[in-house]
Amino acid sequence: MVSLRSRNRLIGVALAFIGVTQVPAAAEEPAAAPARPSQASPNGIFWDLRENSSAKQADAWYDNYKFRDGETISRLRIHYATLGTPHRNASGDIDNAILVLHWTGSDSRALLSPTYMKALFDAGRPLDAQRYYLIVPDNVGHGQSSKPSDGLKANFPNYGYNDIVDLQHKLVTETLGIKHLHAIVGMSMGGMNAWQWAEAYPDAMDGVMPVVSLPIKVSGRNALWRRIVIDDIRADPEWNGGNYTTRPTAWLRGFAVLQMMIDGAPHFQTMIPDSTAPEDFLQNVRKQASVIDPNNILYSLKSSADYDPEPGLASIKSKLFALNFDDDAFNPVELHLLEHLMPTVRQGRFVVQPGTSTSFGHLTMAHPELWADHVGEFMKWLGDSPPRVK
Repeated sequence: MVSLRSRNRLIGVALAFIGVTQVPAAAEEPAAAPARPSQASPNGIFWDLRENSSAKQADAWYDNYKFRDGETISRLRIHYATLGTPHRNASGDIDNAILVLHWTGSDSRALLSPTYMKALFDAGRPLDAQRYYLIVPDNVGHGQSSKPSDGLKANFPNYGYNDIVDLQHKLVTETLGIKHLHAIVGMSMGGMNAWQWAEAYPDAMDGVMPVVSLPIKVSGRNALWRRIVIDDIRADPEWNGGNYTTRPTAWLRGFAVLQMMIDGAPHFQTMIPDSTAPEDFLQNVRKQASVIDPNNILYSLKSSADYDPEPGLASIKSKLFALNFDDDAFNPVELHLLEHLMPTVRQGRFVVQPGTSTSFGHLTMAHPELWADHVGEFMKWLGDSPPRVK
């Protein structure tokens, strides 16, 4: 029999996927970001979101920012964290910057967790923060960046993945003054953004590594679960067109569907071993997911509608290393899409890592210790790395 502690651990990872934690609303004036509260995930077991003391927190502010659909926001905040020190080449340009991109509903804290630090960013690891200058933004609509729950609610501008990438590029080039990235590594939505970067800015980086993503429109199971959650939010009478005063909870039906999708089937079989286990599991899901702001989730899910890199794959110039997992239900290996599409990418490689009873399907992305070696392969493929910063 699987313990309740183990079930909660699984829930904690899934909740991290859609951003269960809440952070303070944006400040009125540009200033250093307030310290984030030390806290673990609601289950207190797995997803450690305590502030990483080695990371530098900062904000970029953009006045009267216009999104691609023409909507504007008077003051847009993009929060970001950095690890490591910029290294400058003989021309004075930063040459060791790596952009690391989070998944749907998450933020930089997930990628600065002890799990990620140990697997990827510690000394001697593939993205060693003593060697590289790591930039980890909170995308618009997420974390401490501007988002609907800050106060605008349904009046928050609609944004798409193209807007997310526009703002990432603005942060890197204008705020941080970086002309060229050494690499981009992104997970899930962040991986999708990485595909977009490779096409929109083909000379802007040496290499791109999308993890658990595909270079096609959001479709199939990935589109279906998004629509189920969106419809459940909008159908709740308490949603009130997005201007709710009492947080609607009907969307949790869609969240339950997500639970069946997000984890690997063998692992989920272990976690739900008999007919008595689902009720305990669902009760914990409902309790813990009830603190999520539905508008934030609604905006983040529908933002993927403009994602479609497939027509531009031949334009990619940088090295591209795609990593997927064969127990990922969102990006089914049975479709053989990477086998079909990657020959279009001039310098493209891909790996589909086999799933096991100890992997987590799509959520294997939250366990970088299971795939960090592939990041090492990617970095080695990029060739000579920048010198160690002293």
